[in-house]
Amino acid sequence: MILPIIAYGDPVLRKEGEAIAKDYPNLNELIANMFETMYDAYGVGLAAPQVGLAIRLFLVDTSPFSEDEDLTKEEQAQLKDFKRTFINAEILEETGDEWAFNEGCLSIPEVREDVFRKPRIKIQYQDEDFNTHVEEFDGLIARVIQHEYDHIDGILFTDKLSTLKKRLIKSRLNNISKGNISVDYKMRFPAMKKKR
Repeated sequence: MILPIIAYGDPVLRKEGEAIAKDYPNLNELIANMFETMYDAYGVGLAAPQVGLAIRLFLVDTSPFSEDEDLTKEEQAQLKDFKRTFINAEILEETGDEWAFNEGCLSIPEVREDVFRKPRIKIQYQDEDFNTHVEEFDGLIARVIQHEYDHIDGILFTDKLSTLKKRLIKSRLNNISKGNISVDYKMRFPAMKKKR
């Protein structure tokens, strides 16, 4: 089932997610719905707060990036096969020199900006079967994970922009929160909640 993606301005996007246990209600169904929602919106990652749940759960599928012809065959293969569910994740380490990449977000449509992040991460997380993993990732995979991880800590990519950039996009962000935007996927805007 395709879920509505929560738009910028909704307080749930600012909440720190709660850890969940194996008996979280309908978890497998939620994960399946989140993947379906992400694919419907042509995303490469989706976090639970983006579907209205302040819990520590996000998913990543970097296969759309594998079609980038600027990447090596090895990088393309890595991205093509990377699909994961991250539960109760904790980034243990971020290393290397920060690099810029143009990021966007399904909750903040039509806004894309360069964001600086470190290229390598070490992360501990549980998969959908609650097996614990500690892994290291780099490049685009690390970046997508960092972006989604921020969501479960109540952080948006726009928070990482300079004061000037924030000022320049302020009216666009206000329009998103008011629902004054056209998207080709299902969204829920903060203004819609108030009308009920």
